[in-house]
Formats: sequence, C-alpha cells, structure tokens
Amino acid sequence: MAEKATIARPYARAAFEHARQHGSFDRWSQVLASASTVVGDGRVAKLLTNPKVKSSDLVGLIADVAGDALDEHSRNFLAMLADNRRLGLLPEIAAMFETLRAEIENVADVHVTSAVQLDDSQRQRLAGALRKRLDREVRLHCAVDPSLIGGAVVRSGDFVIDGSLKARLERLASAMVH
Repeated sequence: MAEKATIARPYARAAFEHARQHGSFDRWSQVLASASTVVGDGRVAKLLTNPKVKSSDLVGLIADVAGDALDEHSRNFLAMLADNRRLGLLPEIAAMFETLRAEIENVADVHVTSAVQLDDSQRQRLAGALRKRLDREVRLHCAVDPSLIGGAVVRSGDFVIDGSLKARLERLASAMVH
C-alpha cells in the first residue's frame, strides 16, 4: 500500500496544482471520484492489467461514465495515467487529491461511527465541538455500527476519539486481567 501511495502522490499533486491554478477543485473531485469508481469495478480492473487493451480504449471507457465532467485537461490526465499503466491508482490519487484540497480549504473530513443514528441536533453539536477542537471547518461522515453498544468513535486523519461503550468494556476487561 505504501508503494501505491508513493507512486500515486506525484499524480495527485499534479492534478491538485492544476485544479488550484484553474479554480476547478469541484470538477477535478468529480472526475477523480467517477474514474475511481470505474476502475474499482472488478471487470474494469481486469482490463487494466490486460496488455492487449489500448490505453485510449480505457480512457474512452472512463469518459463514457464520467460524461460531461471530463474536459480536455482531465482527459489528458487520464490518458497519461493510461499510457503509464497507472489507472489502477485512481482511488489513491483521488484520496490524496481530496486530502490536499481539504488542507488548503481548511476543512476536516470527520468520520463518526455511532451505535445509533445521530439526529440533526446531535450532528450539529458534534460538528460545533469538533470545529473548535480541530480549529477548522468540519464535514461529518456518519455511519452506524450497533456492535459499539453505545457511544461513538470519531476519526479525522490521525485524530481518534473512541468513546464507544465497547471500547470502555474492553479496557475494563483488560485492566481486570492484568
């Protein structure tokens, strides 16, 4: 995985710098997300590794799915990836692009996994508290995992707060054993 990240990083930075210079972050986010979805399909993944498939055909396939989101620059970017047999790195490139974008826009993507669905009021209070704690705008991504029993786990990059009842019980059990 580290190798993929190392290879994907220059491509992500190039896409990011182009998007920043042209004020087209939304378009590039959309293109990279669509292209990542396409290459994530198992059937397409097999085509990516087939040396008999032309790079132009692979770009055409992605272009068909992405539709109007592709402009000349993004099509050229995808063609370069295809020529270098790097289309399989699109999920990593897209993730790095979004990380760079969030950094420059001073936004934190926060993933909250709770035992039960959070209502709007809880989401707003949580977002407000995290905004103060992280000193940036917050985009919440909420999921439900009943195995947590109660509470929630909050993640943003290396920042993690595990306030789940499951984790507390595991810590208690560990303390009782030792």
